[in-house]
Amino acid sequence: VQLQASGGGLVQAGGSLRLSCAASGRTFDTYSMGWFRQAPGKEREFVAAINWSGASTRYADSVKGRCTISRDNAKNTVYLQMNSLKPEDTAVYYCAATSGVRVGTSAYDYNYWGQGTQVTVSS
Repeated sequence: VQLQASGGGLVQAGGSLRLSCAASGRTFDTYSMGWFRQAPGKEREFVAAINWSGASTRYADSVKGRCTISRDNAKNTVYLQMNSLKPEDTAVYYCAATSGVRVGTSAYDYNYWGQGTQVTVSS
C-alpha cells in the first residue's frame, strides 16, 4: 500500500489542523493505521492509531484530548484532527499502515509509511 499524507502547515498556538492520509489499494479497510511525528533532533514518536473499522483508537498522552484520529474506508483515507495546537507539536507527521489487527504504538508495528507532512506551530 502507498500512503500520501497532506494537510500540514503553519498555524498559531491554539489553532487547529486536519491531516489526511490517502492510501492506494483495495484492501485499505483491512489495515490498522497510525500517525507518528518526528521533531528535529528527536526520535519518531507515536501520536495516534486506529484499527481497521475505526472502533478502536489509541493516543499518546501528549495529544490525548486534543487530537482525534478517524478513517473513511470508502475514501481510503485516515485523518488526524488536531486542536489546541502547541509549539511542541511542531514536527513532521507521518502516517503508517499495518496489515495486522493490532493497534500498535510502536513504529516497528507498521509496515508501510507515507512521506510526511510538516506541521509548524508558532507561539
